[in-house]
Amino acid sequence: MTATLPLPTPEAQGHSDRLRGFIRQDIAQQGGWIPFARFMELALYAPGLGYYSAGARKFGTVGDFVTAPEISPLFGRTLARQVAEIMAHSMPRVIELGAGSGKLAADMLGELEKLGALPESYAILEVSPDLRERQQALLQERAPHLFNRVHWLDALPENISGAVIANEVLDALPVHLVHWKNGNILERGVASEGGDLVWQERQIENPPLQRAARQINAEGDYLSEISLAVRGLVGSLCERLRQGVLLFIDYGFGAGEYYHPQRAQGTLMCHYRHHAHDAPFFLPGLQDITAHVDFTAVAGSAIDSGARLLGYTTQAYFLINCGITGLLQETAPENPLDYLPLSAQLQKLTSPAEMGELFKVIALGKGMNGTLRGFAMGDKSRLL
Repeated sequence: MTATLPLPTPEAQGHSDRLRGFIRQDIAQQGGWIPFARFMELALYAPGLGYYSAGARKFGTVGDFVTAPEISPLFGRTLARQVAEIMAHSMPRVIELGAGSGKLAADMLGELEKLGALPESYAILEVSPDLRERQQALLQERAPHLFNRVHWLDALPENISGAVIANEVLDALPVHLVHWKNGNILERGVASEGGDLVWQERQIENPPLQRAARQINAEGDYLSEISLAVRGLVGSLCERLRQGVLLFIDYGFGAGEYYHPQRAQGTLMCHYRHHAHDAPFFLPGLQDITAHVDFTAVAGSAIDSGARLLGYTTQAYFLINCGITGLLQETAPENPLDYLPLSAQLQKLTSPAEMGELFKVIALGKGMNGTLRGFAMGDKSRLL
């Protein structure tokens, strides 16, 4: 399948070759084998070489994929309605994890200003120096008068209150590949042979991974993912949360659907120049590598860390509950030049055939009472 993908420039190919060499060196240092989670970590985040650490443009039509904030300003404006409610019942602070191009922050701040609900501070935790620079440039251009409210974090604060937002962050955290076969549970990792990266399976030696794998009822010859990194991040955030809500927006399922018999090859997927494929060793450093999110594991990690599950629903229900159709109606249908593009964007965000059903929103919180508006209808917490 990769034979039909666009060819990289010589410069980009050289960058990928350097990262491949770096990964092979790491494999050698680890005794000839690394878990896939380690490969994914290096492919995405190796300093100066990984996909999210280097300078390639990732978002939008000229990148490798398009996220909801890039599709429409309606997404950030609608999300701002939920954030305003959270801040009104906790603290007027926002933390955004992995802010991409910065467009979500710009759209949310603009809408929060209209609502008279600006946060005292808007913090962004961004691991990519390149993306951090792009976020700063965009926010200075789009909202120069609000720029002094925004600051960038190098690590999570010890104490968190207010709203924490993470759009398409969990899917990019490393996953372990686990193979259930003939009553045995193996971990699929990466080795190096003659300059090539190859698959190789071993007995699981990681105790937390072993415990998680044994809790999954996989039948027959079954390959799937378990993300200890997702569980760790969610648990760490919940331990630091004093009062407020964590909102995660991503594609995924509850465990019953995630580990369904029909999904016997897992959910691992790569994105390169708007082409989706399943070959993670293809051009490391030049393509995104993702896996769907197990939202049951997300909720379990939060509860284990003292937080409550406040809601779980589809992106469509969440956006409609928060008033996205009302925002569209602010533009008159008699003005088709503005109205028709916004209407098409709303359709893409909410249609079951587009992002509306596959993408989910989960809310985890402490010190919050009542139902959040984003989950007033269509709450699917029973499916977790």
